[in-house]
Amino acid sequence: MYCKVNQTECIACGICQLAAPNLFDYTNEGIAYFVPDNNSGRHPLNPQELIKMKIAYHKCPTGAIKRSVTPFPNS
Repeated sequence: MYCKVNQTECIACGICQLAAPNLFDYTNEGIAYFVPDNNSGRHPLNPQELIKMKIAYHKCPTGAIKRSVTPFPNS
């Protein structure tokens, strides 16, 4: 499983970082990003990361956290 944050949908509520502090952080503008791969969506999650990511994913009020079974395309 792969993950990234759609930063245009993020409202900087802080829920993702509370749920998974090792996976999510914030830019200087306060917008969340996925830490392990600097939000590229190309870092395969290990089982422990996957559990934390899914908690954050389900709690995100805007659905800004995206997940995929394949790496996200280069942007």
